[in-house]
Amino acid sequence: MNKYFKSNLILIASLCLFVSHASFAKETNEQRNAKISQAVEAAMQKLQVPGIAVAVVKDNKVVMAKGFGVTKYGTQQKVNADTLFGIASNTKAMTSAILASLVDEGKLSWKTKVIDIIPEFQLYDAWVTREFTILDLLSHDSGLGLGAGDLMIWPQTTLTTMDIIKRMKYLRPVSSFRSEFAYDNLMYIIAGKIIEKLTHKPWTQVIQERIFTPLHMNNTRAKFSLIEQSNHNVARAHVPLEGKLNVVGGNFLEKFSSAGSVASSVNDMSQWLKLQLNHGVISNANKQEEQRLFSEKQSRKMWQPKTLLGVSASATKNDKTHFNAYGLGWFLSDFHGYKMVHHSGGILGMVSKVVLIPEENLGLVILTNQQSGYAFNAIYREILMNYLDLPKRDWVSYYADLHSKRLAKEKARLAKNKANKAKKSTPSLPLSSYAGTYKDAWYGDINITEKNGKLVMQFSNTKALIGELEHYQYNTFIVHWYDRTLEADAYVNFNLTVDGKIASATMNAVSNLTDFSFDFQDLLLKPVKTK
Repeated sequence: MNKYFKSNLILIASLCLFVSHASFAKETNEQRNAKISQAVEAAMQKLQVPGIAVAVVKDNKVVMAKGFGVTKYGTQQKVNADTLFGIASNTKAMTSAILASLVDEGKLSWKTKVIDIIPEFQLYDAWVTREFTILDLLSHDSGLGLGAGDLMIWPQTTLTTMDIIKRMKYLRPVSSFRSEFAYDNLMYIIAGKIIEKLTHKPWTQVIQERIFTPLHMNNTRAKFSLIEQSNHNVARAHVPLEGKLNVVGGNFLEKFSSAGSVASSVNDMSQWLKLQLNHGVISNANKQEEQRLFSEKQSRKMWQPKTLLGVSASATKNDKTHFNAYGLGWFLSDFHGYKMVHHSGGILGMVSKVVLIPEENLGLVILTNQQSGYAFNAIYREILMNYLDLPKRDWVSYYADLHSKRLAKEKARLAKNKANKAKKSTPSLPLSSYAGTYKDAWYGDINITEKNGKLVMQFSNTKALIGELEHYQYNTFIVHWYDRTLEADAYVNFNLTVDGKIASATMNAVSNLTDFSFDFQDLLLKPVKTK
């Protein structure tokens, strides 16, 4: 080979190698954050979200903390990194962390029986009641159905934690104990009660002393009502209806705090991310001695798969996910080969997302003031794609399209049902015969009144659940709640005895998109006999 030709080949190869490395050089955090910001703005526009805050922690440093949009639609109050949002069920990991610290202190073990601390605790099955442990409270595998009993806590009710403890025995299981995953809020309320019993302090005080104060989460509050009136940097909740955003509020689980009442900002939540990535060590540069909230052993316990979940085909395709599980206050899965520890939170008009990639010392939090999970799903993937240097994809367009298709599919299903109903059918009884008080063993009384030829249903413990009954077909009606932002209209089906009396009534959500916490399907309403 000609030596000059050989030298040119080497030079060309070297140049190609240089260009190749230059093309795939890692981006700076500023470049990553610019792309993330573009994605957030696009998500807000395509999914109708008025305000979002995002923070990213990498290698124990906050590399992004930024607000977008406004705290309330139609105003000029900007969202920033200190704006308070409801984090909802992301509170559960905090409740779990407090219990972990109590385990470290020897005040209980994960295998401690619940009845040893709360003797009034009783489930439908006596054996399950005896065997139920602290670990079981946090694992969503009690045997109860998805969201079972949530109507006792949400929308805002007059019931107390002790009412819930006394009524849980009437909730029928749908699977064997410890056999299947079904998301459950009530057990985390019991977990909060355990904390109160062991510390002799309200849960709201314990979380302030054990988490917010040592982590310097100075703006965070255990519940919205604890936010000072002078603080106007608070996001309002929004629900989109027929293309219009509606401002809502008040359903923040105030009385059932340990399941999801915390209000926080992305600046404060960044400290929570650091704590988790540091396996319980409190990050504080001013102190030489290591401070811990919980031990590394308990950190690993909370991140250990306890209850297995299925993996969808779309998760395997899009996220390269091969396992999915729940630990203690955290979901666990793999994402493109990385272990991912994560949780979402949702209350009426607000949703949030926390994601940790422990092996990369990476964490993120997304807080929003609209209930679009599609938005945070797109944004957290955008963040991970950029900070893990994974192949890029337009996640916002993907989730906006998925959202549109889901709405269209459900709209078509409801239209088909309406077209197929028996249009000429009439109720078997006069409307006045359907009126009266009905009782469900675990919820309580539900009243139906007849006035001016119309039936109105009112859940006695839930002020917001009041609406008019419209005849659908035969002995089935649809209750249309006066508060349309609930998006939870339900079928009410009356069952008759052989002699034409009402024996019972059952309910089911009309739309498949209704939030699972409206667990109407678990109600069995029986007429209360008048004396």
